[in-house]
Amino acid sequence: MSQAVAAKSLLHDPIQPTLWRMTWPVVIGVLTLISFNVVDTFFVGMLGTDPLAAVSFTFPVTFTVVSLAIGLGIGTSAVIARKHGSGREEHARFDGTVALSVSALLVMVLSVIGYVSMDAIFALLRAQTRLLPYIHDYMTIWFLGAVLLVTPMVGNAVLRASGDTRTPSLIMASGGLLNAIFDPILIFGLGPIPAMGVQGAALASLISWIIGTLLVLWYLNYKQLLTLLVPNDASWLHSARQILSIGIPAAGANMLTPLAMAVLTAIIAAYGAPAVAAFGVGSRLESLASVIILALSMSLPPLISQNFGAHAYDRVHAAYNVAIRSVLIVQLIIYGMLVALAPWVAAAFTDDPEVARLIRLFIYIMPLGYGVQGVIILTNSSFNALHKPMSALGLSIIRLFIMFVPLSWLGALLYDIPGLFAGGVIANLITGGLAWLWFQRETRTRNKEA
Repeated sequence: MSQAVAAKSLLHDPIQPTLWRMTWPVVIGVLTLISFNVVDTFFVGMLGTDPLAAVSFTFPVTFTVVSLAIGLGIGTSAVIARKHGSGREEHARFDGTVALSVSALLVMVLSVIGYVSMDAIFALLRAQTRLLPYIHDYMTIWFLGAVLLVTPMVGNAVLRASGDTRTPSLIMASGGLLNAIFDPILIFGLGPIPAMGVQGAALASLISWIIGTLLVLWYLNYKQLLTLLVPNDASWLHSARQILSIGIPAAGANMLTPLAMAVLTAIIAAYGAPAVAAFGVGSRLESLASVIILALSMSLPPLISQNFGAHAYDRVHAAYNVAIRSVLIVQLIIYGMLVALAPWVAAAFTDDPEVARLIRLFIYIMPLGYGVQGVIILTNSSFNALHKPMSALGLSIIRLFIMFVPLSWLGALLYDIPGLFAGGVIANLITGGLAWLWFQRETRTRNKEA
């Protein structure tokens, strides 16, 4: 399908089949992308509880950088998709080039800050001294290659904004597959390749990112979705401001998640390394269980943004409602599957009885809130697609720091770790209802203005 035909289909084809045609390839790509963390966790868990706990401590830090990349991708997709919807193709191509350069620069700065502050960061997270060598082995390589992580993510956002969700998914899938191949080889060694432990897990990711970067840059150039030619009424600075006006609040909203995770990790650290290791496994399982949510959060915004650019507000409202209904049904089914498989899942990640018990406890409680958590995530992405990034940021602040962290802390205070998990579920239920009502009001306002 050509780019012009893909863009036209988002403006005129029936909503439900169009959304699912865009989403199913993303599901495959997101599933393999998430496998980076899940596969790393699986193989590192075979090294023992301390290496697993060390990699679990890195999750809030690595996800901070990933969140910046996601936010910049959201800004890129919203700006470019709106221009496709309004017929400004040359501006869309130039914005793609600007997005790649801006994102690389920002992630490079953040990575340098993270590297030089590594000891201070993990001291704040209460990482035990004996875990620091493992953390250094993993994070030194991770920070070195972070720019190569962001480039495929933003490049894929440029492709999705044009209506192409299949190619980004193939690129993400290839990265996840390569990581799964390299992980056991570099962690445990093979032939002349020495065993590198947790350092090997980071190196496997780095190699996968390099290949992904080369693929996405080649394809963007092949499809002529990038240009260095500046349109008459545009400039690099103006395009950067447009992308960052959405991308920075979106990145801020995404960065609140690892910040909240860091607070929860610090709370859980008081219960010992087994609790931290179990929470790290649970967090990665959450990403895997939320694959439909994450896929819809990538495929829904281009559909909304292009129709927003064409002033088709009735289609914006319809697309949002279809996505919300779908995610609630799917996550209920996934919860049942997780509960049924909980003993086997826990056994796959650890031989430690206490870690396995806490993993099972996580699975029995936390996924109850994934459906309404999906409502929050999709509402956030929809606000960004409507160029309302401050509404998305406000919703994230309410969810994480008015609801999630306080209620989780209160639950832990009253009922220890089970209470912490239950508090998170209650927080998601309350915020999910608020998110739905908020977006309904926004779309009603848009329809009245039209």
